[in-house]
Amino acid sequence: MKNKERPIIILLKPDTTRRDIDEILSRIAGTGLKPLYMPGIERTVLGAIGDERVLAGLRLENYACVERITPVLTPYKLVSKEAHPAESVVTIGDRRIGGGDFLVIAGPCAVESEEQMCRTAEAVKAGGAGALRGGAFKPRTSPYSFQGLGLRGLEMLRDASKQCGLPAVTEVLEAADVEAVAACADVFQVGSRNMQNYRLLTVLGRQHKPVILKRGMSATIEDMLLAAEYIVSEGNPRVILCERGIRTFETATRNTLDLNAVPFLKSRSHLPVIVDPSHGTGLRELVAPMAKAAVACGADGLMIEVHHDPTTAMSDGPQSLDPGQFAGLMRDLDPFITAAGKRTAAAGIIE
Repeated sequence: MKNKERPIIILLKPDTTRRDIDEILSRIAGTGLKPLYMPGIERTVLGAIGDERVLAGLRLENYACVERITPVLTPYKLVSKEAHPAESVVTIGDRRIGGGDFLVIAGPCAVESEEQMCRTAEAVKAGGAGALRGGAFKPRTSPYSFQGLGLRGLEMLRDASKQCGLPAVTEVLEAADVEAVAACADVFQVGSRNMQNYRLLTVLGRQHKPVILKRGMSATIEDMLLAAEYIVSEGNPRVILCERGIRTFETATRNTLDLNAVPFLKSRSHLPVIVDPSHGTGLRELVAPMAKAAVACGADGLMIEVHHDPTTAMSDGPQSLDPGQFAGLMRDLDPFITAAGKRTAAAGIIE
């Protein structure tokens, strides 16, 4: 960013009309600057990126609907609370996450077959999940591990999602796959290995579907927020941050689940934050206690791996819950969600 370029945030009054919003965005774009539109529940925030001298010349503060204009000083401009003091709410299908709405996303690590997906989808819905996960493309450390079913797996996920009535979440590995994934899924997931795939993040920033951004296994919190900035700066504010554990010297668990990150992210960013205790621990017996801890420290949701028969899972069986374990976890989570002042997945359904 050049020395004379600085993003500004335009906080609008609650009663601002869509006509006023469009007029301001048009003025910003008409000068060659980049306008940004970030709607919220109670009010809308606009942004402008470009030469600060041009921004000053627009005199946007003269609009009656403008409450305040401020420059953003943090490295991550648009995802910071400086830019958007109120918590963002992201809609997934007919459900919400953030702003007090708590959502659990559940399903198998990998799509393996139609029967597996349908049985698991019905089980997680019955247990109380608000969205269905399943990986069609699986980036694995070993080239000999199961790599997923690809496009055929996407179609199986889509069909299971429609059958059970839950929105579908799946990982996208590269920019070339975005269109195919968008045709079958409601939410893009960016895995830890791709958190800094900036080409992919830029393309996802031009989409209109939510993006779950998983923390890289060796990434700092600032790295993660700057990765989210790539998506939001391209025009897509529907980003959900996911803490999934980081690689440390500890070998007792698959990763070290950094729950410090949850309240820290909530204090620095307006984006919803979820936790993946399945990948964070790698051990099914640790999933429930860490899920409860995640709720207690402020998470807006969870991503849980569930398989109708973990003993036959082709990927991540040791960390997957079976349907009974998942249903029990969901029952046990209710008092934690209530104590945290949040609404459960069922209460988050948009009416």
